[in-house]
Amino acid sequence: MKSYDSYLFDADGTLFDTVDLICTCFQYVAEKYAGKSMERSTIIDGIGLPLKSQLITHLGAEQDHDQILDDYLQYQLSIMEQSISPFPHVIETLELLKGAGKQLAVVTSRRRFSLEQILESTDTHKYFDVLITPEDTTNHKPDAEPALKAMSLLNADKASTVFIGDALYDICSGAGAGIDTIFVNWSHAHVSSLPVAPTWSIDSLQELTVCLRNR
Repeated sequence: MKSYDSYLFDADGTLFDTVDLICTCFQYVAEKYAGKSMERSTIIDGIGLPLKSQLITHLGAEQDHDQILDDYLQYQLSIMEQSISPFPHVIETLELLKGAGKQLAVVTSRRRFSLEQILESTDTHKYFDVLITPEDTTNHKPDAEPALKAMSLLNADKASTVFIGDALYDICSGAGAGIDTIFVNWSHAHVSSLPVAPTWSIDSLQELTVCLRNR
């Protein structure tokens, strides 16, 4: 794997283990507002899409989705600190990349306030130059716009930028933006299920820094 100048990271499922948190919150609002339970696999399949669109799909178009969204987020914030943790080697990888002068961004479908809470609670906010959330773009992953927005703010060159993610939404967004992509194999999806093949796939974030250590 080559060294890049700019690294765009997805958040949920890539940097942070948030699957249990997301599933718990979806079950909470599904039972409260629709009187139903949701299959864990159904929830996981939607991770990476904007939350509001998922609520419309899962709970029905007739619901007050702004109210449900607010309740979901408030409930999530109340249990977040004890329900989330970085995946192995996240902190050391971000520190090594930042120390080597690399530009780092988060490109996520998670809303900004919620993302900032996660970054603060995991002490990772300091590593990122740019945060791209659904509030920042008209179109969302898997569209290329979020990746292109991050690159514009970083003044990043396509040839030296890579998008790292755990879902088809990340890989398709990066590929659509004309940049290399990396799929993380700790994803709940399998690389063979992706509609677009990633440039690389990795088993550990440490693989991102091998080229730095070999210099």
